[in-house]
Amino acid sequence: MHTGRVRTAAAAFALLLASPGHAAPAAPFATREVLPNGLVLLTAERPALPIVTVRVLVRAGSLAEPADLPGLANLAAVLLPQGTARRTAIEISEAIDFVGGTLKAAGGQDVATVTLTLLKRDLPTGLDLLADILRFPAFPEEEIRRKVQQLKGAIAQKAEDAGTVAEEAFEAALYGAHPYGRPVEGTPESLSALTRGHLVDFHARLYVPNNVVIAVAGAVTAPEVRALLGKAFGDRAARPVGAPSLPPVSSPPSRVVRRLDRDLTQANIVVGQVGYRRSNPDHYALSVLNYVLGGGGFTSRLVQRIREERGWAYDVHSRFSPGLEAGPFAVTLQTKNETAGEAMREVLAQLRRIREDGITDRELRDAQAFLTGYFPLRYDTNAEVVALLSQMELHGLGMDFPQRYPDLIRALTRQQIARVARQYLDPDRLVVVVVGKQAKIVLPF
Repeated sequence: MHTGRVRTAAAAFALLLASPGHAAPAAPFATREVLPNGLVLLTAERPALPIVTVRVLVRAGSLAEPADLPGLANLAAVLLPQGTARRTAIEISEAIDFVGGTLKAAGGQDVATVTLTLLKRDLPTGLDLLADILRFPAFPEEEIRRKVQQLKGAIAQKAEDAGTVAEEAFEAALYGAHPYGRPVEGTPESLSALTRGHLVDFHARLYVPNNVVIAVAGAVTAPEVRALLGKAFGDRAARPVGAPSLPPVSSPPSRVVRRLDRDLTQANIVVGQVGYRRSNPDHYALSVLNYVLGGGGFTSRLVQRIREERGWAYDVHSRFSPGLEAGPFAVTLQTKNETAGEAMREVLAQLRRIREDGITDRELRDAQAFLTGYFPLRYDTNAEVVALLSQMELHGLGMDFPQRYPDLIRALTRQQIARVARQYLDPDRLVVVVVGKQAKIVLPF
């Protein structure tokens, strides 16, 4: 990444956070308010362009669906814009198209999201649509059937992609019965078993104001947001929402290997273990650790050894994916079947090396410089800002998180990185999934 661009963006981000006419203290990145019914409003005032983005986060992801109804949470989310008590799916689509806006809904593991973007002048119209689909979805039978068929087609298409097959097999082996171990979309069989009654009950139980966060960014003030969203949502009462009953998650006591035979010239490999929750304060040390190991592009150890020096893989990287629950740590690579064993041996060697020896002073400085310099680049747009705000609220990071983040990274020491490497990486307890022509693949264990 060009260092000049990083410095320029960092300076612009600092100006965004600074109070007008003062270098310090910094003004809040956004405001936070809680309506009497428990709905949380987050507002970032960005008046430069007459555009507003609204992101609604509902704690109604697959974590909250019954274990015997996989795919229910996702289906409920994607059906929200497909008809309400007042409007058909076509009428909703035409209304948002008429004002030149976008309205999208999606399911996920932790949450369901609805995102609205439009011009400031059309915000009342957009919020009326938003409130309608969130509060009064009709779940029409014909739309359920249509969406189920679409999802089944997408599932069949994913089954043809070796990388996706490896990822889903890895998650299933690592998490078992936990919701993180199954696809958000569910299965063709589970989708066929879902009924309108399931959707109505799920919505009534979880789409309640005290289970919702609404983040707004753009040419709007906090009082305007409070007035508009209070009018749209404030008359709905809070309802108790119980925490889901989830099985515990942990890495297996010893290495687990899953081999899936496919007639491919390249092996798709995913190897890893259970990581951590996003609310864990070790997140920042683990971000540095991952940058050095395999998340830092061409500067990372895995890329240097496996791609640049050996030529075994075009793409190799590592990542932590923390969520409300402990998300996975994974190393992903594609390599020829014949070199899969050697590449796997090198992955294990690099995991042991960073676990036993830690990182160098130079690696620490480079990771800190990149992570602090790149942070403002991730939040250039309204859409990125509302995504950040909603995650800050979901994981309890605090409204001053953007101001604190650079110091959290800069304060890290090599000793802290060494501790988290020993604590979170264990080459002897990995889940390994290899998808490829197994007759040509010789693993080092």
